[in-house]
Amino acid sequence: MPGGGQPNLQQLLKQAQKMQEQLASAQEELAETEVTGTAGGGMVTATVSGSAELQSIQIDPKAVDPDDIDTLQDLVVAAVRNATEEARKIQQEKMGPIAGGLGGMAGGMPGLGL
Repeated sequence: MPGGGQPNLQQLLKQAQKMQEQLASAQEELAETEVTGTAGGGMVTATVSGSAELQSIQIDPKAVDPDDIDTLQDLVVAAVRNATEEARKIQQEKMGPIAGGLGGMAGGMPGLGL
């Protein structure tokens, strides 16, 4: 058998390049996506990018109680977590199929970062 049954390296490299382009495109799309998370019945809203980078926080003035800062802090953390969790779901939807394909190519093709 010519080549000893080894995969065609040029074909593998072409596949890797195509997947790398798909990955870059998906990452760009994620960076442009915005996801919101809320806490306290909408009193605190966090907006993150699809790549889970915090973009903004909105706090309803009714949530601000100078005698209870701990609750407000908890609401902010909960809203950010909620938004980040949604962003991770979107990441998995967009990146999962691409990343799965990278791992199956020639043992992940060490040396190419795949």
